[in-house]
Amino acid sequence: MSSPECLTAEEIAAYHRDGFIVVEKRIPDDVITACHEEIARFREEARGLTAHTDRIDLEDSHRPDDPRIRRIKLPHAISRVFDDLMRSDWILAPVRDLIGPGVRLRSSKLNMKSARYGAPVDWHQDWAFYPHTNDDILAVGVFLDDVGPENGPLMVIPGTHRSPAYDHHAGGYFAGTMSLAAAGLSEQDAVRAMAPRGSISIHHVRVVHGSDRNRSDKDRGVLFYELAAADAFPIAGSMATIGTLEDFDALMLCGESTIEPRLAEVPVRIPLPQPPTRGSIYEIQKQSAVKGFETVDA
Repeated sequence: MSSPECLTAEEIAAYHRDGFIVVEKRIPDDVITACHEEIARFREEARGLTAHTDRIDLEDSHRPDDPRIRRIKLPHAISRVFDDLMRSDWILAPVRDLIGPGVRLRSSKLNMKSARYGAPVDWHQDWAFYPHTNDDILAVGVFLDDVGPENGPLMVIPGTHRSPAYDHHAGGYFAGTMSLAAAGLSEQDAVRAMAPRGSISIHHVRVVHGSDRNRSDKDRGVLFYELAAADAFPIAGSMATIGTLEDFDALMLCGESTIEPRLAEVPVRIPLPQPPTRGSIYEIQKQSAVKGFETVDA
């Protein structure tokens, strides 16, 4: 096996043991500043909107004259800044250390978690939304702001990436959230991913995680890149349709593509039937009576 590019042996061991790590001050400050300039551009785009668009997901408390963005959708596809960062070794080097040289893009998102009202994300496994033929899949979170205990840090329950595929259904439909109590888990076991701006978190696709709403006067934007090993092929869920091989290969960020999926012994629950209300995770999770965190209306 080749030597790690940037992660220490301890960081690699921690990822495999706990299902997540935080690497402090990984991204240069000028890059983070450029990201904030892009966010300002999208805030202006949200001004005047009365509904979600294919680029912007709005907070429930949004008003056309007081724009409140909950999520920027697929930021890599609509911003050169976010695309360049995704393709840089600041992101890809630690990913290669964890899942190998061939890395394919699955998706991206920028969760704004704005001061005072940023919406929570209830407990879930990313794996519930998009099971694959193997679980060498992870999400890199770029901290665009300092993250502390009060501004809605990512909360991860260590070791749950080796647990079952938990039930994320409610009322007969896929609801994108799970009951910690039903799974025999407790929020008391969760670890908060806190670090200065420019740091990154990396969490495994099967680890149980969520985040509270932002109760502070400080923003907590995190830019997520969801990345998969080249031989992990989608089984079901969001963006599961491969289409043409050319389209699938166009998602490769580094390394060699393959037409031979690696089939691992992994637990899978299919995210069907799809809910009557479609949209982002925020909208999907509203269908469940299970609420791990409080929301705010204004």
